[in-house]
Amino acid sequence: MNREKQLEAFNRLLDVMDTLREKCPWDRKQTIDSLRPNTIEEVYELSDAILAHDMHNISKELGDVLLHIVFYSKIGSEQGVFDIGDVCNQICDKLIYRHPHVYPPKEDGSDLAKDSSKANNADQVVKNWEQLKRQEKDGNKTVLSGVPGGLPPLIKAYRMQDKARAVGFDWEKKEDVWDKVAEEISEFRAELQKMEDDSEAGRAKAQGELGDLLFAIVNASRLYKLNPDTALETTCNKFRSRFTYVELKARELGRDLKDMTLAEMDALWEEAKKAE
Repeated sequence: MNREKQLEAFNRLLDVMDTLREKCPWDRKQTIDSLRPNTIEEVYELSDAILAHDMHNISKELGDVLLHIVFYSKIGSEQGVFDIGDVCNQICDKLIYRHPHVYPPKEDGSDLAKDSSKANNADQVVKNWEQLKRQEKDGNKTVLSGVPGGLPPLIKAYRMQDKARAVGFDWEKKEDVWDKVAEEISEFRAELQKMEDDSEAGRAKAQGELGDLLFAIVNASRLYKLNPDTALETTCNKFRSRFTYVELKARELGRDLKDMTLAEMDALWEEAKKAE
């Protein structure tokens, strides 16, 4: 599809949104607050399609996410605060400003933008990006302020570490992280052994050490360019598939999982692995 057809399709979506907002009772009553849970759900559905490399559904779910962007923009327009043009222009302005190595800064531009106009690799681009963000009028005032508090903890840990890396706060050699992981495992085990009578204080200390251990594992995965969220999601899906196989096979045998021995379930689990 050429650019003219793409713009025609986007304009069609804007027209459909205008019509729905005017004539559909459900669409008319929506607010930015009522849409938020649906938006989160749509993004997760897109995530599932991406993990499955399902290109058809990626296209479909992107449409759902785009609808929400247009919907919020329509509400903003009705309130006179912003519209879809503002949304597009703001992101374009941001991208141009944060890519001085692609879009040379003006002569009266900031010294930082001029200094960042040469980036020979992706790491340098990321470093420049973070520095330029903090110089923007509405940009992040601290390195970690751009990490949303509502992110799932695993993703949040990865993003915080990645942002710290962008300003040089990182291990000199990635192999060094394993000493930290080993240290956190040792401290976690020590707290578990010290727990007495399942006390509140003991559990709190152990939980704190567990958090430190998980944070170190995320750090290790990042250093080896592995995404921990994707890795854990893949394993969860694998566990779901295998355990469902065990459950269905048990049902075929006229057995209830609660009445089966661990050895019997393990045998079915191995069958599931071989069937993949």
